[in-house]
Amino acid sequence: MSRTFALHTGTASLAWDTAEGRAPVWRHFGPTVETQGLPPLSDLRGPASYSLDHDVPFCSVPVSGLGWFGPAFLKVSSAGKCLDIDFSAVDVSDGAGCVIIRCRDEDSGVEVEQTFEVSGRACVCRSVVRNVGDLAFSVDWLASAMLPLPSTSGRIVSWRGRHNAELVECCEAMPQQSWVREVRRGISGHGGPGGVFVLDHGATLHQGTVRALQLAWSADNRVAIERDDEGCWIMSAGALLQPGEVTLSPGDSWTAPDAIFTVSTEGRNGAASAFHDAVRARLQWPGRTMRPRPVHLNSWEACYFDHDEARIVALAEAAASVGVERFILDDGWFRNRDDDTSGLGDWTADPRKYPNGLKPLADRVNALGMEFGLWVEPEMINPDSDLYRAHPDWALSLPGRPQPTARNQLVLDMARTDVRDYLFDCLDALLTELPITYLKWDHNRDLAPAGGAAQLRGVYALLARVRAAHPGVEVESCAGGGGRNDAGMAEFCHRYWTSDNIDAVSRISIQRGFLSFLPPEVMGSHIAASPAHATGRSHPLAFRAAMALTGHLGVEMDPRTLSEGERAELAGWISFYKQWRDLLHQGRVWLGEGADGILWQAQGKEDELLLFIIRAEPPADRRPQPLPLPFAAGGGWWDVQLMRIAGGEGGHAMQSAPLFEAMIAEPQKFSASWLAHSGLPLPPSKAETVSIFHMRKCA
Repeated sequence: MSRTFALHTGTASLAWDTAEGRAPVWRHFGPTVETQGLPPLSDLRGPASYSLDHDVPFCSVPVSGLGWFGPAFLKVSSAGKCLDIDFSAVDVSDGAGCVIIRCRDEDSGVEVEQTFEVSGRACVCRSVVRNVGDLAFSVDWLASAMLPLPSTSGRIVSWRGRHNAELVECCEAMPQQSWVREVRRGISGHGGPGGVFVLDHGATLHQGTVRALQLAWSADNRVAIERDDEGCWIMSAGALLQPGEVTLSPGDSWTAPDAIFTVSTEGRNGAASAFHDAVRARLQWPGRTMRPRPVHLNSWEACYFDHDEARIVALAEAAASVGVERFILDDGWFRNRDDDTSGLGDWTADPRKYPNGLKPLADRVNALGMEFGLWVEPEMINPDSDLYRAHPDWALSLPGRPQPTARNQLVLDMARTDVRDYLFDCLDALLTELPITYLKWDHNRDLAPAGGAAQLRGVYALLARVRAAHPGVEVESCAGGGGRNDAGMAEFCHRYWTSDNIDAVSRISIQRGFLSFLPPEVMGSHIAASPAHATGRSHPLAFRAAMALTGHLGVEMDPRTLSEGERAELAGWISFYKQWRDLLHQGRVWLGEGADGILWQAQGKEDELLLFIIRAEPPADRRPQPLPLPFAAGGGWWDVQLMRIAGGEGGHAMQSAPLFEAMIAEPQKFSASWLAHSGLPLPPSKAETVSIFHMRKCA
């Protein structure tokens, strides 16, 4: 006899029907529903033309071969032949906040266990395949999650990207056949995590039903949406495996990457907020709690490889003078590293640049009141290095095939224990000898040949070992900019480098894409030099600073190149960030669009936040239109103060109005309904301007 059981996240319900000896059948994946008293699915599905006599609906672990013609949850093979699976032994355990489904095929010896666990307003799915038989088999595919999408689905929002142009948003109609997003470069990619947002008809940033998924996985991945001839779609996601790379002997198992998914009835913003909280639950902060995010200065664009101790000390002193709290020594500090052709793998200080090692520099940085951080790229090796000359076999390679370089470097085989031991010893020595509180962990090329899942699992193992030995050290994930920004790294790192492109206009879309999946306190966002090194465009300092405020603030320039007035302005923006960072971080983020090219985002709490009104291009209209703010809806009143208009310097002065002069002087009251439906009046602004408001709900 069948029964319906469900898992509720607070905003969504997952519901299945069980039947004796069969895998549970999906009933619902959507907004919260009451499942008591439902008739069984079998009572609703009569015979359909040109179908099997025995109904085969979409179950939790569909496999091919016995009447299911849709995508398979699992594909396994033995001796080069596909194994046909029939899960006839099924056990379901459902309790508070967790459902575990175990399915076994006694003939093939294949067992699959799925765990669905609530994480705030999201759900985490973990899938494991075990060999419980007598013969080995290979795992060709195991979905992290496979979910039903209803006929109300209307659009797919995804992201693509490349180095210096990450997270380009793509919006497409639901497919009539199939839609696939694959990454095969060995990292999660510059298009962001393996993930997707599926919008119901009429859903927007602020309202409507949105289903979204992201993989906690930092390597090759596949996300697919396939139309079923019953009029709905099936979404699947998982790690892409190399043929034959996962072979399970009797007693072995393979665990797919976690899939994090959510259902929002508050549009895309609600889904992103659920993602933020789920990722926050995975972060492992030193001391278990996040402290205020310290302002960085990273040395890369200030000096590139051109290091010497006196120059770097002077840079650190300039950083301290404007209020920087953490100084990061980037690439160029280790032996024979004058450019990107040599040195990777030889992780000791270059005696030509640092005759007494890095200790005097680190001590000077500490004496200036700043923490000391260091750039490393442990997974890579230059052919021109002592390490390669000693261990050429440690680099990823295929027998008898060329070893293609990128940025003049090869990739170490992280699946090897001896490689990981060597790297741990190098990092452990640095972290033991020096007062390092931060590692910027970089990865600057795609993998060719591919290292497969074992390569990434080796990286995870090394990161876990370093973090266990030095729990007070924070780690930044960087991969040619934003090439490895995903929830899989969240268990080991505390910050992501969003992009090597720090151009303030380019960062508008890049950062909005990042915030679709990951929270603002881990989004590295720096005030760069002008002209921007990646694009050559020039932007006012205030505009660059305001765009960087919305994440974890840093500086990527030499303050000594600024005029005295500009240094004072930079120090003022750093002070402003310190004043408001507790509000900007760990709360909610709302993204929105307004008339005439306006973009906006709000960050903070439900009753207090900062609102950023962003204008990248010159206005086309004579006057700005009021900006409706859906998050402000409800009863009561808001106090709104215009704190700063950042950018827009030079040329003709913009005309103001009495309201905005008053709003600068002190907060002005607006009803919640007015702000939500009529809109916040906006001051005139030029191109490359950010207007920053403080909003607090009145008691």
